[in-house]
Amino acid sequence: MGERRKSREVLLQLLFQAEMNRNEEPRKLLSHFWGNLGKSFIRTPEICERAEKLFCGVLEKRSALDHTIEEASQNWKMSRMSLVDRNILRLACYELLYCKDVPKEVVFDEAIEIAKRYGTEESPGFINGILDKISSQTCGNVNHCKKSSALL
Repeated sequence: MGERRKSREVLLQLLFQAEMNRNEEPRKLLSHFWGNLGKSFIRTPEICERAEKLFCGVLEKRSALDHTIEEASQNWKMSRMSLVDRNILRLACYELLYCKDVPKEVVFDEAIEIAKRYGTEESPGFINGILDKISSQTCGNVNHCKKSSALL
């Protein structure tokens, strides 16, 4: 498994933790994660840096991401989606919309593979369908993924 996949899996854990502790500041969540929960992950500086960069980006854009995901997922509000599925979608949607260095095909493949590992049997198809709709609606609306220190 590559370092980018590992950083996405770490990010999924971070997003899960952030959702369970909504009132905590991102810096405190990161500190708690790396000090306790993150010990079980193989980590390199690259994995940590990428996971943290994505974490801050997703949190910064969470409202916009959630709106985009809800618009693409007919009859599914974010609150009705499983915690794992909605956080995989947030990650993938963020990469799709804001990370120019990650090809669309890679975003789809990574999200589906992570969904197979952490989601339900229906998760890969559900996530693929929503990402496909988001991708077709936002074609050409891609920005550079930039390091966000606003939340750290």
